[in-house]
Amino acid sequence: MHWQLKTRTLPLGERPLLMGILNVTPDSFSDGGRFLTPEAALRHALQMLDQGADMLDLGGESTRPDAEPTTPEEEQSRVLPVLDCILKARPQTILSVDTYHAATAAAALNAGAEIINDVSGLLWDPAMAGVLAEKKPGAILMHTRGRPTQWRDLPPLAPDQVVPLVLDGLRHTIALAAQARVLRDTIVLDPGFGFGKLGADNRILLDRLGELHQLGFPILAGISRKRFLTAHLAQPTAEQVIEATTAANRRAILAGAHILRVHDIPAAVELLRSNS
Repeated sequence: MHWQLKTRTLPLGERPLLMGILNVTPDSFSDGGRFLTPEAALRHALQMLDQGADMLDLGGESTRPDAEPTTPEEEQSRVLPVLDCILKARPQTILSVDTYHAATAAAALNAGAEIINDVSGLLWDPAMAGVLAEKKPGAILMHTRGRPTQWRDLPPLAPDQVVPLVLDGLRHTIALAAQARVLRDTIVLDPGFGFGKLGADNRILLDRLGELHQLGFPILAGISRKRFLTAHLAQPTAEQVIEATTAANRRAILAGAHILRVHDIPAAVELLRSNS
């Protein structure tokens, strides 16, 4: 497979690509507040690139459970200065922006982003599909079940409901993209681990991740530091979180994931070496 981005094409399938996570938010579940200034964000971005990240995903709004929505203006005030700093320091960097706001997506693409990562799968902003169709970036489209403020109150799923729910939701997103004439070869699908799925749901989804290939699109696995990985531990250490993430990413690779979205680049690079 080849993934068409805004100005270039990436081959997929030779090895999993690594997407480094850079949250420039005060309240993300894992690293909120650590990279709020452009200077701190730039240092971490350059570190991840030097460690082996193939691309970076910039997020300006937390989507942890119970997170309150951020306005597009506030989101852009966090993301755009960081995007600019990174591209000035490393002009060839492939940057993704994690947003469901069409206005933020358009501004980020105008500023040099290559990819838009829409965690809503085109559901939360009706204008997003039009932006993707017009500007033709790479488009990561995720499945989510409800919004962050609803997740704690969602009814549980039966084990045999999980994968069909995700497949049906992604088919709906694919149909929305097709209706808007979003280019097919720009699309990567993400099953949305943790996004409206309860602990056991995520384990089932990981076990059956390979079934998503029936949709005919590349797959991104975003499992890094997810709570379900260490839910059996009262107070997991940082080392235990990395070990659990690495084990889950190994399973995702075996299931044919094309892209791993990760916080800890060195651990992911070592995983790829051990699986090569």
